[in-house]
Amino acid sequence: MDARVLTPRYSVSPQISVEDLPAIADAGYKMVICNRPDEEVPPSHQAEAIRAAAETAGLQFEVLPLTHQTMTPENIALQRALYESCKGPVLAYCASGTRCSVVWALSQAEDMSADDILQKTAAAGYQLDGLRPALMSQAGR
Repeated sequence: MDARVLTPRYSVSPQISVEDLPAIADAGYKMVICNRPDEEVPPSHQAEAIRAAAETAGLQFEVLPLTHQTMTPENIALQRALYESCKGPVLAYCASGTRCSVVWALSQAEDMSADDILQKTAAAGYQLDGLRPALMSQAGR
């Protein structure tokens, strides 16, 4: 597991495996959000395999597969609702952690400046400068 902290309550990670779930629970996470569609991974890494291991480790598990086409305002709001409803830290994962960072960034655009958002994602290793126009557009809504 390569958890990268964006906020004290929201971290992102590249693809995790069932073997990672005990360490994720031990690290204090309370929820895992899968943002990776099953079509991208073998059965051993699909959501239901990860769900079973997460629940065995005592973690809440949610699935919200994201692609360029499904990065909609509704799914952005749903991701935010999922992590804000959790009573502790959340780990979201996808292939590299980028989608999880993008959905977080877009969900914060009305509350934080684009500079602050991009600084947090860059500190976690995700250079999302190309997202600035979308963040600015979201901030104006």
